[in-house]
Amino acid sequence: MKVQAEKPTLSSTIYENILSSIISGEFSVNQKLPTEAELCERYGVSRPILRDALARLREDNLVVSRRGSGSYVINRPNSAVLEFARITSIADIQRCFEFRTNVESSAAGLAAIRRTSEQLGTIWAHYETINQANKNYDLATNEDFELHLAITEAANNHYYATVLKSLNKSIKEGMNITRGLSLLAPKERLKTVQDEHLAVINAIVEKDQAKAADCMRTHLENARRRMFEGVSN
Repeated sequence: MKVQAEKPTLSSTIYENILSSIISGEFSVNQKLPTEAELCERYGVSRPILRDALARLREDNLVVSRRGSGSYVINRPNSAVLEFARITSIADIQRCFEFRTNVESSAAGLAAIRRTSEQLGTIWAHYETINQANKNYDLATNEDFELHLAITEAANNHYYATVLKSLNKSIKEGMNITRGLSLLAPKERLKTVQDEHLAVINAIVEKDQAKAADCMRTHLENARRRMFEGVSN
């Protein structure tokens, strides 16, 4: 199964343009964005297209709308984000995180009640591989992906693993950003991420379906948030 890359939508393009302006500091934290009319004129789009882009920026905790006042920037991502991904891919990566959250949390829950001893051993092996990579401050994108894939395969429903493999490129782009930023952050960040992995695995060990699903959802939502953690202005 191979997923064809879709042409970016117009709203995704506007999302990326505004995001780029936020990252560059053109639109600074606590600054009010231009009015909808001004943004529509600036980017040559209709209000529905612009509002969809603004809705995505709100979902990613980058802007907030204040009734009767307009939209304000509340978070400026680290410019290092652009060292790990093209600005034109970031909207797609964020939507991939959103999709993964539902798919992988469900798979983790099933893994808790269906995994075999051999599959659990494979999961632990990948977890330890990441531990070693963290000690060496390696990027370990492939290792991270293999851990998530092993958990998905332990659901013993091949559709989950098939979806994850088909999204290999997009998933690894997201992991490349989050792991790259973690290496630039204080060392506690790597431990935090690995602790989230451990929480998922422990729930699978305990055969607690609800907890495994919840821990995976929390991990992926946190990963998405960490991608856009702000920097001081």
